[in-house]
Amino acid sequence: MILGSSGPTLTPDEIALYRHERPWGFILFARNCVEPAQIADLVAAMRDAIGRPDAPVLIDQEGGRVQRIRPPMIERYPSAAVLGELYRQDRRKGLRAAWLMSRLHAFDLMKFGINVDCLPVLDVPVEGASNVIGDRAYGFDPKAVADMGRAAAEGLKAGGMLPVMKHMPGHGRGMADSHHELPVVTASRAELEAHDFLPFVALRDELMAMSAHIVFTAIDPEEPATISAKVIDEIIRGHIGFDGLLMSDDTSMNALKGTIGERAARIVGGGCDIILHCNGVMDEMKAVVKEAIPLAGEALRRAKAVEAAFGPGDGADEEAIRAEFHGLLAVS
Repeated sequence: MILGSSGPTLTPDEIALYRHERPWGFILFARNCVEPAQIADLVAAMRDAIGRPDAPVLIDQEGGRVQRIRPPMIERYPSAAVLGELYRQDRRKGLRAAWLMSRLHAFDLMKFGINVDCLPVLDVPVEGASNVIGDRAYGFDPKAVADMGRAAAEGLKAGGMLPVMKHMPGHGRGMADSHHELPVVTASRAELEAHDFLPFVALRDELMAMSAHIVFTAIDPEEPATISAKVIDEIIRGHIGFDGLLMSDDTSMNALKGTIGERAARIVGGGCDIILHCNGVMDEMKAVVKEAIPLAGEALRRAKAVEAAFGPGDGADEEAIRAEFHGLLAVS
């Protein structure tokens, strides 16, 4: 499991829970990020609580409206849609901008000890879809989304971080915001394979992905992908061919029904490797840990592959990277 925390410092109860339950990793949100030294101290305290100095610490640092650490700590970055527009004007410049921005994310985040960015967003919206994805997507063309997503992932890895693809097998067609209700997609499997799934197929060799809280009626009319053994087995592991670590989207999102414990049990039962719980609410975390199971078998193999993939980074010059990125955007 991956757990959040309630604020900028760990409470005694959080430390006790982490020490006893030993989550595989942690995730940070804006509530956890007040100033630079505090963020670094929090990350170190999380790892110290479980005795693993290299434990994955995640954040959603996409740019645009999903950027957990903001000015003045970190500069404001553009949305994926802005980079996608540059790609449509000049493919080479767009790809370079996507790589550069991710490389800058790595410069920014590694200073705090954060080593996983939940990026790239590989969802491909359709007209009329919920704005929950919106300008977080690189565009409406699956090939462009795949190209830009690959560049973004490579930029993170060049800086010593690892990416998490989201939201597998595709959230772009959802007509509702899964934070609040369950989106239901009625497109045929052929439509999905020709559009929504394509970027994930293209990047199936990446090591981590996050699931989508969406029902695809052509595949499983009852359960959202996150808890659907049919979607995970037939589509994510089968058609897409993804053999990396699959984590759920946030357990506390209201697209999932039932108590937090019931949701966590169904996430495990559906075939996700990792339960993700983000809000740091202690009673909810206790309910999650009751249902979480130790990493074993294929899930353990995938987790170890992630742990082995962290590297030192390429030693690039931050000032030069930042200047090149700003130059590209200035002429777009």
